[in-house]
Amino acid sequence: MHDAASPATSPALVAGYGRVSLLTPDGELLTLTRAEAVDALRDLAPPLVVHAPANARRLGLPGLAAYDLLELFAFVLPARSAAPTPRGLALALDLEPQEIGDADASLLPELAGLLLDRAEQLAHTSSGPELRALVLRMRQAGWSWGEVLCQRLGVGALLPPEAMQPGEAMRVWRRLPKWEETAPRPPPAQHEVAPQEARARLTDLLGPDAEQRVGQADYADAAAAAFAPRLLRGDPRLVLAEAGTGTGKTLGYVAPASLWAERNAGTVWISTYTRHLQRQIETELKRLHPDPAVRRRRVVLRKGRENYLCLLNLEEAVQASAAGGASGIVVPLSLLVRWAGATSDGDVLGGDLPGWFAELFGHGTTGGLADRRGECIHGACVHYTRCFIEHGIRRARDADLVVANHALVMVQAAWHSQFGDNADEDAAPTRYVFDEGHHLMEAADSAFSAELSGLEAAELRRWLLGAEGSRSRARGLRRRLDELVVGQPDLETPMEAALMAARALPAPGWSMRMAEEALPLLAGPAGGNAVAPEEPANPTEALLHVLRRQVLARAKQRGDTFGAMECDLQPVSAELADAAGRLERALVRITEPLTTLVTRLLAKLEEDADTLDSTTRGRIEAQCRTIRRRAIARLEAWIAMLREVPGQASPERGPASHVMFLRLERRLTGARGGSAGAAERDVGLHRHWLDPTLPFAAAVAAPAHGLLVTSATLRDQPRAASGAEASETDADEAWAAAEARVGATHLPSPALRAALASPFDYARQTRALIVTDVAHDDIGALAAAYRALFMAAGGGGLGLFTAISRLRQVHERLAGPLEEAGIPLFAQHMDAMDNATLVDVFRTETDSCLLGTDAMRDGVDVPGRALRLVVFERVPWPRPDILHRERRIHLSGGQPAAYDDRIARLRLRQAFGRLIRTATDQGVFVLLDRRTPTRLFSAFPPGVVVRRVGLAEAVAETRAYLSLTDARPDTERLPPMIRGSV
Repeated sequence: MHDAASPATSPALVAGYGRVSLLTPDGELLTLTRAEAVDALRDLAPPLVVHAPANARRLGLPGLAAYDLLELFAFVLPARSAAPTPRGLALALDLEPQEIGDADASLLPELAGLLLDRAEQLAHTSSGPELRALVLRMRQAGWSWGEVLCQRLGVGALLPPEAMQPGEAMRVWRRLPKWEETAPRPPPAQHEVAPQEARARLTDLLGPDAEQRVGQADYADAAAAAFAPRLLRGDPRLVLAEAGTGTGKTLGYVAPASLWAERNAGTVWISTYTRHLQRQIETELKRLHPDPAVRRRRVVLRKGRENYLCLLNLEEAVQASAAGGASGIVVPLSLLVRWAGATSDGDVLGGDLPGWFAELFGHGTTGGLADRRGECIHGACVHYTRCFIEHGIRRARDADLVVANHALVMVQAAWHSQFGDNADEDAAPTRYVFDEGHHLMEAADSAFSAELSGLEAAELRRWLLGAEGSRSRARGLRRRLDELVVGQPDLETPMEAALMAARALPAPGWSMRMAEEALPLLAGPAGGNAVAPEEPANPTEALLHVLRRQVLARAKQRGDTFGAMECDLQPVSAELADAAGRLERALVRITEPLTTLVTRLLAKLEEDADTLDSTTRGRIEAQCRTIRRRAIARLEAWIAMLREVPGQASPERGPASHVMFLRLERRLTGARGGSAGAAERDVGLHRHWLDPTLPFAAAVAAPAHGLLVTSATLRDQPRAASGAEASETDADEAWAAAEARVGATHLPSPALRAALASPFDYARQTRALIVTDVAHDDIGALAAAYRALFMAAGGGGLGLFTAISRLRQVHERLAGPLEEAGIPLFAQHMDAMDNATLVDVFRTETDSCLLGTDAMRDGVDVPGRALRLVVFERVPWPRPDILHRERRIHLSGGQPAAYDDRIARLRLRQAFGRLIRTATDQGVFVLLDRRTPTRLFSAFPPGVVVRRVGLAEAVAETRAYLSLTDARPDTERLPPMIRGSV
């Protein structure tokens, strides 16, 4: 532990990839190269930094000792967000832009002083006892800020006996509120929402001073039709509404949805595909309910269980740290304790726990405290009545609006369609809004597909058998059911039979045994053929071995060293058919006793109705749901897949509904930014619906009463090569294709169609350029193009890639030169930040640049000058894998090339949509693919003229156009490090 330093005299550091800002203890502000900074730091005390891991990576100094202001921020202001940069932290602390200046190292001592002052103020509030106890514990664990905070808070070597002690402060679960059961909510009424009423609610939400958006009221009018009563069972009111960027669709559908929920005492579920949009919706809903207490009661954000802090896991981790077995996690655990007492919902993976928390302390710290493996023991848990998950479930039952994601909505709807009201914790909704509706097919594909792989099977074994001697906290089925089945042979017998049979699943170490190094092909006699090794005795591992061998034999070798390799299942070898049959029988031996166990447990609810207390009844119901979902449903899907393996495709079998194939997954190895290699990660048998909107329509849409499916890019809009607008026939075909992608064609009645154009003047606000002289296969030329364009814009650039490998290679060549020019570069898959944090940083640092892949192409909202240039590396064609091959045959209507074009155009529309978010935004879109066909130009909004130019002309036009749109003086347009030298 380093000696405590005063924030006023500590060195401070802001490291980039090329330049480093260093404030010396005597107050001298230096701009150094990386090598100079590393030399200087050797003779200095640990510096003040913001995001120590990022600074350490950029300096090449792993384990950099520092006073990280983000850790202090998390302690003083838990459950508060801040972009993890000096500027972001300053804004979170309410500093004005003129006070922040260039946000170099000279700002850090001021930020430290502000945070320490706030800590001292908090010590005089009701939080004081907890703060003092925790900081004492953290100082004892060696926290860098511990000594400084103890001095500020007046904490000595020990606390008075009557004060809260560190051990009690760590037991935050004792201080959390309890939930109480309430009567079930009656079914909602069926009063409709008239269009004029939706418009009136929208006007109230916007307020008198709001920006008037053309088409927003018309959109609310159309959306109201999704809340009319349905006339026939299985025939919901379906509205497809395409609303161009800037229409204001979020409040446009919140208006009728909130009105319907209030009037009918029902719940509307709003579903999104990306977390970015969920955060935007949460922000917009503050207009509906400005009072936080009212908003918490009437609006709920729901995610899967694996997103929330498990209090039992937290208690076990706290106990382990107190016993000395995990002393290294005392500091992050203490910060999590502070957060747990302040959080609104306990979401550790995307809620009010800052995304950079896991980056500071390791993703295992937060991920390991969530219920990632379905091991919840429900009513048997001592924390059940304080559980964040259970709180959220009960709040959602009585809420007006529930904001969720497509995956959760589809999975829960599927369970309700199979098991009725006993299927899950949440009541089945009757009204849905699917925002980002262009992703419905993709989400349904994921929700309704099946995968029999090594990782999936090994996870099921761990869920059934527990840790099997490892240090994992996995509890196993016996431990979770112990009190319910012990001493009851009719329950113990099927449970033990299932656990015994579960040993047919991959045993610990399976991946090493499967790998080529552990299962080499044995060389035969000189000049002879290789001899395959003996098959593993474990039936699952034996199948994995055969699958791997078939992939390696039949798959096309990839040019890169990592990624996935695929091959068709058919034709099936005798060896594979035999292994599949053997595993099928083994899985049946697991499934049958588990089904018996669930049946007998549910029977107890009736047989012992007069003696079972409510807690035990709830626990039995929850455990039966979990066994069905985590084990039986998965096993039944695998058994069905294995039974299909021997069958050969033939015309007599009728049209196919599924496609099955094999995939060998490889993971990237090596340090970020360094040389990359690959190691085999998993192998498996995959089954997908050819048209995943079929199960979506059956499980989600048909049981509902009304659905609104909306997006800015529902339709593809092909235009003639001359640029003429599409004919009425073309428009009908575009709508028909959109309806097919969301499953509307599988419902009895046609959907109501609505299209609202964007209010933006794209012809005036944008430029669209195709660069014709950059070779698509030359990484050096590609990186040079990004560098020239980003520097011409002075930052504010979003670089999009279709492959992670090319992003990494370009980043390696781009980071240094941009930093030298004073333009910070951040990158998905490279920086120690999650996607939401990266977007926050990019939004805050208006002259920075960001590189990303699909996640940055969709749903990212960065208005203003922070995003003024989008550079796409190549046309985003669909990935040419087996699944796409089969779908373009079966779903393209005999026009597979047009099917590919449609996907590419929709992706280009999404990418272009990142550029303009308000009426005052202006920007340039550049596509670095000279092979771009003209028929894709209709992806761009009407009025946008797409020009093919050389790189030099693109750079010059970008510089000239963005200079004209920026009213700031010339020197103020430059990034800070360039500006300082002018």
